[in-house]
Amino acid sequence: MLDDYLRQYGLVAIFAVIACVVPLSMILASHLLSKIGIRPNNPTSVKSEAYECGVETIGGTWNRFHFRYYLFAILFVIFDVEVVFLYPWAVKFHKLELFALVEMAVFVGILLVGLAYAWRKGDLEWSS
Repeated sequence: MLDDYLRQYGLVAIFAVIACVVPLSMILASHLLSKIGIRPNNPTSVKSEAYECGVETIGGTWNRFHFRYYLFAILFVIFDVEVVFLYPWAVKFHKLELFALVEMAVFVGILLVGLAYAWRKGDLEWSS
């Protein structure tokens, strides 16, 4: 039993080491190739400019965004995660019992309470 336990965590440790070694070796190889002269390094003022989808930026590069952008993003992520939980439940709905239906109703109810709270606070309105 202990061997199986150590083997499982040994695999995780091997993957963690590989996950650290591969990117670090790529960065090191890139740095060494630039020192040798194989990788070009020709910085220009055009290459140093901010690039945004092929369009020149309007205004400064350090613009502040309104907080509502982040609020809408968080609400989107919350309801997107809800779909991730609802889909497997809906696929296996016929095999699940009444307890699973009640559990999902509680889950959706909690999310609806959060949506009602955000709506009542006026956080879903875009007006400034």
